[in-house]
Amino acid sequence: MTVRLMVVDDHRLHAEALASALKLRGHRVLAAAAPAAGAAELVVSRAPEVCLWGTASPAEPGAFDPVARIRRERPQTAVVVLGPVPSPRGIAAAFAAGASGYIRHDERIEGVERGMVRARAGEAAVAPQLLRGAFADLLNPRTEPDDEGVRLLRMLTPREAEVLVRVAEGEDTRTIAVGMGIAPSTARTHVQRVLMKLGVGSRLEAAALAARTGLLDRAARARGGGPRGGADRGAGPG
Repeated sequence: MTVRLMVVDDHRLHAEALASALKLRGHRVLAAAAPAAGAAELVVSRAPEVCLWGTASPAEPGAFDPVARIRRERPQTAVVVLGPVPSPRGIAAAFAAGASGYIRHDERIEGVERGMVRARAGEAAVAPQLLRGAFADLLNPRTEPDDEGVRLLRMLTPREAEVLVRVAEGEDTRTIAVGMGIAPSTARTHVQRVLMKLGVGSRLEAAALAARTGLLDRAARARGGGPRGGADRGAGPG
């Protein structure tokens, strides 16, 4: 069942990867937009059946203002949010803005596809376990919220965190080695360790996971500066 959709995400790498995967499954992708600024206007003008809206910070004030605009100006477009494991505030904010669903960023493509179809049919596209978790957090709030980005960053050494940022910026192994003043074999070993610790199989997956959980921004700050604007370039070979 073909769905006419758009994919919006702050990180073009993730938006394009998801769009490509959905195209291969027979869906009609009108656009993969990044950054999110101005994307709401594009969604309104293109009028997809479903918009997949990615966010790394669902609990931030105003995170879902664009979703509210889309629902206000294009009520026939179902918006499904893709984000990290949400806090109760985050998932509540998504639905309050008019979202038709909330799907974890690390959901398999089959799960994203099921959510799209349900949202287009006017049903709520949210996993029961997410709702149960949200209610549990509301009833028994944790002193310290579970920050996936912080947890993942603690698994990496400072060198590995720098390598992750460079991978997300599109640097290949040789460029990483030159930039860090290390041998290419050492750079390759660092990359492999990053992939292993993050539990992913490719540079593309590592960059997408880092962007989605906020790990990329945290790693960049730990490195002593923000990404050099290369997160949209994709992960290079090597």
